[in-house]
Amino acid sequence: MAPKITDFVEDAGAPGIIAGIGAVLLAPVVIPVVAGVGKPIAKSIIKGGLVLFEKSRGAVAELGETWEDMVAEARAELAEGRQLPAVDVASTSVDNGPDNGA
Repeated sequence: MAPKITDFVEDAGAPGIIAGIGAVLLAPVVIPVVAGVGKPIAKSIIKGGLVLFEKSRGAVAELGETWEDMVAEARAELAEGRQLPAVDVASTSVDNGPDNGA
């Protein structure tokens, strides 16, 4: 069974009824004031978010550049390592003669 309005009135009592009537009467005045205060607050939050986004975007770009520099340095070091002089096989002391099972 659906609740009736009389149930709400009986449960709320006199203070509840007075508060409800006051809310209905003050709503046209309170809502624009709250909206007027809320809009600048919302705009300042949005501005802060945009500033944070721009700063983080710059930081990410710097991080990307640093990463690219490190990768380039690592590749250069690897290329340097490949350019070491080859070992002269003839000057080693390894016996290159046939073993003949001995």
